[in-house]
Amino acid sequence: MQSLLPFASFYFTYFTFQGMFSPFWGLYLQSLSFSAWQISVLMALSTLARIIAPGFWGWLADRSGRRRNIIVSTSILSAASFCLVGLDNGFWWIFLSLAVSHFFWAAALPLVEASTAYLTRDNPGRYSRVRVWGSIGFVCLAMSGGYMLDWLGIAATPWIVSALLIGVALSAFKVPEVVPTGKPRPAGPIWETLRKPAVIALFACCFLQALAHGPYYTFYSLGLKAFGYDKAAVGVLWALGVVFEVGVFMLMPRIMRRFGLEALMLASLLAAVLRFGLIATCLASPLVAGFAQALHALTYALHHASAIGLINRMFAEQHHGRAQGLYIVASFGVGGSGGGLIGGLVWPHGGVLPTFAMSAVAALIGALVCLRWLRPAGKLRAASPV
Repeated sequence: MQSLLPFASFYFTYFTFQGMFSPFWGLYLQSLSFSAWQISVLMALSTLARIIAPGFWGWLADRSGRRRNIIVSTSILSAASFCLVGLDNGFWWIFLSLAVSHFFWAAALPLVEASTAYLTRDNPGRYSRVRVWGSIGFVCLAMSGGYMLDWLGIAATPWIVSALLIGVALSAFKVPEVVPTGKPRPAGPIWETLRKPAVIALFACCFLQALAHGPYYTFYSLGLKAFGYDKAAVGVLWALGVVFEVGVFMLMPRIMRRFGLEALMLASLLAAVLRFGLIATCLASPLVAGFAQALHALTYALHHASAIGLINRMFAEQHHGRAQGLYIVASFGVGGSGGGLIGGLVWPHGGVLPTFAMSAVAALIGALVCLRWLRPAGKLRAASPV
C-alpha cells in the first residue's frame, strides 16, 4: 500500500497558501485603492482559472498517464509567475500575473485529489484524515497571517504568498505517481455518466454551494473590516471556521458509516443557508460571527467530503481525473467566480446584507435541487439489492 504521507504534506503546504490568500488578499488589493469591482475581478481570477484549467490538465493527465509530472511542473510555474505580482501595483499588471499563476495553480489540486481518492477507495473515511492536513495548514497561516502583516505591513502580502507557493512546489516533488492496480471495469464515454440525472443534480448542488461561497471568499474580510475588526481578528475568525472543519474531517469515517452521502450533501447546503443568513444580518456581533464560522465545518468540509465520495462512486476509474476536474470547474470555477463577480456588483449597493442574503438564497436553491433529484437517487440505490 502506498504511503499517504506525501499527499498529506502536499495538502498542508497547498492550503497554507490559501490560508494567507483568502483572508488577506482582498485587504491587500483594497490597500492599493482598487474599487469593489476591481477587487472582485482580481479575486475571481483564481476561481475563473478553475473553469478552464482543471478540465484541460485532467484530460492531459488521463491521456498521458503522467499525473505526477503535471503536478510538479504546474506547481513550479505557478510559484514562478506569482513572484511577478509584487513588482508593480497597477491593476493590469496584477491581473495578468495572477491570471498566468492561477492557470497553473488550478492544475495540481484536482489531480492530487484523484490520486488520494483512488488510494483510499476501499475506505473513503481515510481520505478525510489525509485531507485534514490541508485544513491544519490553512489554520496555521490564517492565525499567524494577521500578526505577520501587522508587523511587516500589508505591502508584504504578495511576497509572503510567493514564498508559500514555492513551498507548494517543493512538496509536489514528493507526490508519487499513482498507478491503478488490476484491470479497471469497462467504461463507456464520460458523457454517458454526465447525462444521468443524479450526476447533473450533484454538479448543480456543487455549483450552487460554490456560488453561495463566492462573495464570502471575496468580501468577508472587507465586511469584517467595515464592522471594526482588526487584521488579527479577521485571521482568527477565518481560522476558527477551519478549526471546526478539521474536527469534521477527523470524524468523517464515522459520519459516512452512519449517513448516506446524499444526506450529507443536503445537510451542508442547509447549513449554508443558516450561515450566510447570519453573516448577512449579525456580522457586527463577534459571538454570532464566530458561530457562523463554526458552520464552515458543514458548508465546506461536509460538502467537499461528500462530493468527493459521490464522484468517486458515480464515475468509472478511468474518468476520475476528468471527473475531479469537472467538479472543480462546476463548483470553485463557474460557481465561485460567478458568486464573487455578482457580489462585486451587489456590494456597493448595501454591503454585507444584500451580498450575503444572495448567498443564502443560492444555498437554499441547492438544497431544493438536492431534495428533488439527488437524495431520491441515493434512496433508490440504498434500496437496490446488492
